[in-house]
Amino acid sequence: MKKSLLSLTVVAAAAGMLYAGAPKDPVLLTIADKPVTLSEFEYLYHKNNSQQLAPQTIDEYLQMFITYKQKVAAAEEAGIDKSQAFQREFDGYRRDLAAPYLTVQEVEDSIINAEYARMGTEVDVSHIMVAHTAPDTHADQRELLNSVRDSILAGADFEAMARKYSIDRAVVRNGGHMGYIIACRLPYTFEDAAYTTAPGNISPVISTPVGYHIVKVHGTRPAQGMVLVEHILKLTQGLPAEEAARKKEQIDSIYNLVKNGADFAQIATVESEDPGSAKMGGRLRWFGTGQMVPEFEQVAFSLNDGEISEPFPTAYGYHIIRRLEHKGIDSLEAMRPQIKNIISRDERGNLAQERKVAQLRKKFKAQILDKNMDQVRGRIMANGSVDSTLRAEFITSDLALARAGKNDVVLLSEVASEMLPNQQGSAEAAVADFDRIVNRNLDNAVVELERDDLARNNADYRNLLNEYRDGMLLFEISDQNVWSRAKNDKEGLEKYFNENRDRYTWNAPKFKSYVVFATSDSVMNLAQNFLNENKIGADSLVTTLRKQFGKDVKVEKVIAAQGENPITDYLGFNGPKPEPKGKWAFYFPYLNRVIAAPEEAADERGVVTTDYQNLLEEQWKEELARKYPAKVNEKVLKKAK
Repeated sequence: MKKSLLSLTVVAAAAGMLYAGAPKDPVLLTIADKPVTLSEFEYLYHKNNSQQLAPQTIDEYLQMFITYKQKVAAAEEAGIDKSQAFQREFDGYRRDLAAPYLTVQEVEDSIINAEYARMGTEVDVSHIMVAHTAPDTHADQRELLNSVRDSILAGADFEAMARKYSIDRAVVRNGGHMGYIIACRLPYTFEDAAYTTAPGNISPVISTPVGYHIVKVHGTRPAQGMVLVEHILKLTQGLPAEEAARKKEQIDSIYNLVKNGADFAQIATVESEDPGSAKMGGRLRWFGTGQMVPEFEQVAFSLNDGEISEPFPTAYGYHIIRRLEHKGIDSLEAMRPQIKNIISRDERGNLAQERKVAQLRKKFKAQILDKNMDQVRGRIMANGSVDSTLRAEFITSDLALARAGKNDVVLLSEVASEMLPNQQGSAEAAVADFDRIVNRNLDNAVVELERDDLARNNADYRNLLNEYRDGMLLFEISDQNVWSRAKNDKEGLEKYFNENRDRYTWNAPKFKSYVVFATSDSVMNLAQNFLNENKIGADSLVTTLRKQFGKDVKVEKVIAAQGENPITDYLGFNGPKPEPKGKWAFYFPYLNRVIAAPEEAADERGVVTTDYQNLLEEQWKEELARKYPAKVNEKVLKKAK
């Protein structure tokens, strides 16, 4: 994409140029020569009132809104919106907020509905998998699996072929038979093969991230739904036969207890050897088909609610299950976010956006400039590849390769910057790479144009984006003028405290001190003797002790009333000495005293800082009102609703 277009878009957005209201959106007020539309005011007014216990009238909210816009004007004058950090963060928000508008909703809805419909059916499958291995052997592996498939279709036993060729580690146990599967649990290409292959048939060879597969479908059934169970486990995995037999005796004894009315959850807490569920009374999360080992799943779904199973084995050990509840598949509305998240990670995730991009190419009359493209393709073919010399030549070229509207939006120089020299590859591969980058950049260009168009013509998007932008500016300028200023202005903070000392009183005296902690009594004694002899001031206390004693001491400044801290109670108010605990069990006070009221701002830092911030805020608001007076159109204000 043409770089000037990107930078112009971001700078214009930061300056608010793109977000002026539509032509029929009247200007409510002007601040710093910048118009503010009625729609923006109404949007924020209603949003603010929806979050308040006591809604404000329009007139009450207007002054708050004016102050808000005056702060934004101050941020713009300070150049915050021109900084790279701001533009980068704002452009990220801009992209995220535009994303819902850059898909064809009907396409996404169709995919989600189809996937949800599949969830109502479970498919009984077997499979054979071979590895992808190295890229140059992919064709060989696919051909291998095709030949295996042909042999099975000609009469070879599927299970025998699975044991011979499949790399799935479970094949030794199951002969390739996975049992019933349900949608949204496996890679989409595998799922699709299972759901589109007729019972009794074998799918063509498919590819997933873990290998090549053929899928045999045995049959289907309605989805079982989900169950909630408690279980008790006695582990036998890896144990000698004698110990495993003892575990069987233990589980049988436990079964007799729970069968005769003993509290299942209480016994599970004490006896179950599944550490994750034992502390929850044996309770597991809701689960459905394919989420547990087959033996466990089969028993769980065969029980009635409230029924307790007899002991049964799995590869892990012996179990007893108590089924608590069952339910069907959740509603489409409840499942929609989960399904949407799943499809966003596979090949279906881009379909809705790809359809939208195709529409945008038409909307903005996007075109590939074939004559110029052929010129570049010819240079690549004649050169035999894109080497560093040809790439350097391309990077200096301003040849246009694609256009949207009246703008050249893809230049050869930018495409070349994304192309890596491929002296070892073929010219044909380099041309294909070139074509791919040009088309991708053209897609990006029309999407960028659509974001700009949204900002001009879609009030909902424009107002939300404006809110994000102004909120970012408001935070930064408020931090500079109020929050950080109050925290860092020690002199001003102290002056404010002294001028308002009478406002800061306590109901009880407090112990004020530096507490020096040590890792041993000997280090403590050395540190105490050192301070008695050297009289180190508060400003250099930490650095001096760290230099002298290293990591064997630490210093904490404390101020606490009686009853607030066992250590300060002991050191300052003759309380009992706490039992020594941990690494810092030895300590003594330094520069300590009991005071009846705060001596300095630091003694009431939180409250004093907040009050000082409030003072700075009021002073700043007065300054803003003088510097950026608001001109309100009263006629337009009467239209606010």
